[in-house]
Amino acid sequence: MTDRGAPWVLGVDSGGSGVRFALRRAEPGPPAGTITSKEPVRTGPAGIDAEHLLAQLLPAAQELMLRTGTDRIAAVAVGAAGMATLGDALRAELPGALADALGVRGLALAADAVTAYAGALGQRAGAVVAAGTGMIALGTDLATWRRADGWGHLLGDSGGGAWIGRAGLDAALRAHDGRPGGSAALLARLEAVFGAPGELPGLLYPRGDRPAVLASFAPEVAGCAAADPVAAGILREAAGHIAASAAAVCPPSAGDQPQVALTGGLLKLGEPLLAPLRAEFARLLPYARGIEAAGDPLDGSLLIATGIAGDGLRLPHDPRMLWIANGVTDRDRVSAKTDQDS
Repeated sequence: MTDRGAPWVLGVDSGGSGVRFALRRAEPGPPAGTITSKEPVRTGPAGIDAEHLLAQLLPAAQELMLRTGTDRIAAVAVGAAGMATLGDALRAELPGALADALGVRGLALAADAVTAYAGALGQRAGAVVAAGTGMIALGTDLATWRRADGWGHLLGDSGGGAWIGRAGLDAALRAHDGRPGGSAALLARLEAVFGAPGELPGLLYPRGDRPAVLASFAPEVAGCAAADPVAAGILREAAGHIAASAAAVCPPSAGDQPQVALTGGLLKLGEPLLAPLRAEFARLLPYARGIEAAGDPLDGSLLIATGIAGDGLRLPHDPRMLWIANGVTDRDRVSAKTDQDS
């Protein structure tokens, strides 16, 4: 029996905690099936490891195809952390590999900030702030992308979880030393979480996951904010950084009111952060309208795959942020050239 429904599309969300895969029809609605791998894709000197991603993607796609009874995937969209600067191997290898293994000709490779944007706002002009351990803002007028921050915990990510945690630990150590700007409340929480202050450098500096360790102290800062002015000040400053990044990328109003959405685990800090965030957004973005994110990055990858499957993708193409394969792989070109030469 011929399948007369909409074509099938695959969304992939690759991040620091693993990879998620979802298959659905190229139309609005929940996925028909999902698979989660807790193994993050490796990143090495050459960038994101394409073979390691394919070793997870192809079996997951085949399993989802088996579950749904489909024999063809029309388009795949992969959102990956580091795609903008570390995705050259994916751009070189995935089109041919997916065409050979699955018959896929429609492929999008996107920065994870782009899939977060698509999941939150869809294909509308505006801005999205993704705030978790780090912090990045991305905006578009549907002609170009604008990015602010996302430079990592040593160079930026201002207002993110690692930034808040580090500021809280700094205030705690100031109190321990007797320097100005210290917080006795945060010092007490440092001792409860990490032990003696003098041991903290040895616990922190050798760790490869320093941003996550710093971010683990952010809830302690939020927990102290109601009674401690230093902790409350840290969260106000974080809110200012986040709103400033959003203002830097949000397209100015030109008729329709641009929309701004916040996503990410940092929002779980609750009102100690959200209250100053609302105030800063009202001050810096009076022309924008804050909305709740409609979905997450996996939803965004499915939306992008649906767009390219139906030639309806309105988000701006960009060689680093949102790269679209044109349906002709390097292997196709080599074959065509061989035919011409013969």
